[in-house]
Amino acid sequence: MFLLTCAVMLTCGSLPASAQKKQKAPKYTVPTDTVIRLRLNEKLSSKNAKVGDPFTSTVVTPVYARGVEVIPAGSTVTGSVTHVARAGRKSQAGSINVTFKSVELPNDAHHPINASLAASDSADNEGEVKGKSSKKRNAKFIGRGMVVGGIFNGATGAVTGAVTGAARGLIKKGEEAEVSSGTEFDIILNRGVTLSAYR
Repeated sequence: MFLLTCAVMLTCGSLPASAQKKQKAPKYTVPTDTVIRLRLNEKLSSKNAKVGDPFTSTVVTPVYARGVEVIPAGSTVTGSVTHVARAGRKSQAGSINVTFKSVELPNDAHHPINASLAASDSADNEGEVKGKSSKKRNAKFIGRGMVVGGIFNGATGAVTGAVTGAARGLIKKGEEAEVSSGTEFDIILNRGVTLSAYR
């Protein structure tokens, strides 16, 4: 009985030291409305894209939270197509709506994200949106790989409203939305994401 009591006491006494060794790494939150610059890894086209098609992009500029790098350049962001409007002879140019669901870091860590294509690239050095540009999250790819903002039409993901004047002068009716591999664009976080410092 005495030996058993000693064993229990020794075990209990070792818990604090063990707990100290297993301290969790500090976490950093990348806030909602943070903009992340990406480079498309494969071509997207409204001619053959389908809702649900996955695609990947590479992070171009590192993302920091409180001055700590949490998403390094070279990380892979996975997205999917949410809506496709094919071009037609008498219709507007084709368009593609997308969403972004996860990021994989170079150390193989995976993290879910909730992000949208951003119509504005107005951001500070740490990728955080300034002013009213955060409202320009509802965007789509249209002809010539352009990104144009709009207003989502309910759950369908369709964007309504006229194409901006600059795009209207460049895009012909009936032109497909084709985004070439290597095209750079911005996404914006719809919800903050909490990560550890990248090592």
